[in-house]
Amino acid sequence: MPGTLAHVPSMNDLVRQHTALGDSDLEWLHLLVSEWQLLSDLSFADLVLWVPTRDGTRYVSVAQMRPNTGPTSYQDDMVGHLVPRGRRPLLDAALDEGRIVREGDPEWREEVPVRVESIPVRREGRVLGVIARNTNLLTVRTPSRLELTYLQSASDLAQMIAAGSFPFPGQQVDMDASPRVGDGLLRLDADGIVQYASPNALSAYHRLGLAADLVGHHLGTATAELAPSRGPVDEALAKLASGWAPREFEIEGGDGVIQLRAIPLKPKGPRIGSLVLLRDVTELRRRERELITKDATIREIHHRVKNNLQTVAALLRLQARRIDSATGREALEEAVRRVGSIAIVHETLSQNLDERVEFDEIADRVLAMVAEISPGKVTGRRTGRFGILDAEVATPLSMVLTEVLQNALEHGFQEGDTGTVEVSAVRGGTTKDARLLITVQDDGVGLPDGFDPHRSGNLGLQIVRTLVEGEMGGTFDMVRAPERGTQVVLDIPVRGDK
Repeated sequence: MPGTLAHVPSMNDLVRQHTALGDSDLEWLHLLVSEWQLLSDLSFADLVLWVPTRDGTRYVSVAQMRPNTGPTSYQDDMVGHLVPRGRRPLLDAALDEGRIVREGDPEWREEVPVRVESIPVRREGRVLGVIARNTNLLTVRTPSRLELTYLQSASDLAQMIAAGSFPFPGQQVDMDASPRVGDGLLRLDADGIVQYASPNALSAYHRLGLAADLVGHHLGTATAELAPSRGPVDEALAKLASGWAPREFEIEGGDGVIQLRAIPLKPKGPRIGSLVLLRDVTELRRRERELITKDATIREIHHRVKNNLQTVAALLRLQARRIDSATGREALEEAVRRVGSIAIVHETLSQNLDERVEFDEIADRVLAMVAEISPGKVTGRRTGRFGILDAEVATPLSMVLTEVLQNALEHGFQEGDTGTVEVSAVRGGTTKDARLLITVQDDGVGLPDGFDPHRSGNLGLQIVRTLVEGEMGGTFDMVRAPERGTQVVLDIPVRGDK
């Protein structure tokens, strides 16, 4: 029986542990694996990448791919398996002779006939490993024109892999975002004339405004004519759609948007044609535009709210200057700071794409704003991280922080005093029950005897209690600090991600 590793490590681990391949060879294998879903789907077959071990006596399977277009030949995960040389003659022949090997009768696996082929993986004249292509023959039937086109394209790609001309260096593709075989496929000849168009591909072009069939027409010219143009036919677009080079691009016309990926086919050196995969992304782009518009609108609203709040703060500041009463002037100045703390949150939200903010910057700005009222030389500092908070938490928390800091500076220190106010934040708990613990501690005169923060009639503390306990669902306490001064502790539920 083949040996099996105790666990399933990554391809990097397997290659470095068992083979003599260098980093550049490993990068080539990664590039191949990023592309080989295409070969698997076109072949209706499973792919397993085998690499010879350092001593040449065994093969190790470093990657595996199952087809989206047909049944699998492997129910189990093959990655990490080790087989001795000689156990699978097709692997030996492909590695030693550097050619695609198809000889041999089908294998039977759990009463399922499987055709096995071996494709050498070549890079710069050296064979790095072998792809075992395994096709489940249980559902084989007379192939349709689509399936014949798939299989011919798969054969061309396999020859390119064996020759070292596929994948294309520097053209690593994000397979999650790129069109897949089932989305739509066109087969072009060397002149860019469409030889075959799958039903999905034809439907996508009809949505762009094409009234006729694509087969027999030059794809580049037909594509360029469907694109909105104020001048002559876009030659660059026509050339891209002709499949002369490996490229991805989008075309918008009529009522649709399609994404295309061109793959030149060069099984024997010269380009014999191209494979073009395409996907109708009309609805996807429409939703993206709606989200962009929505995000822009939300940011503009936050920007205007911030401007309005700053206007209100300016009016309150002007009014404070015209009041003779020191008490009234002080009340208006407190209101200015409260409005200013909310404006800071909206300013931050106006620069984000979602309703979440990095609160550390807000906390620092609130700390600096409140420190301006310090009667003495009091230094403010922050430790720990608040992290990212939702807007419905950030807005009331900015007001709470303003009130607590303002209370500490006004009541903890006298004119000419020196001291420190420290704001610390610690996030903890589980993902479902995440908490933010905030401590504001000063080294001022401390609380008077018999002071109860939960019964105090101070407006600032009333605001804190209402926002923390009522709006944010947290807890609030104010006690004497262990050594000197006052300590305020806020415990607030937050989202688990930081």
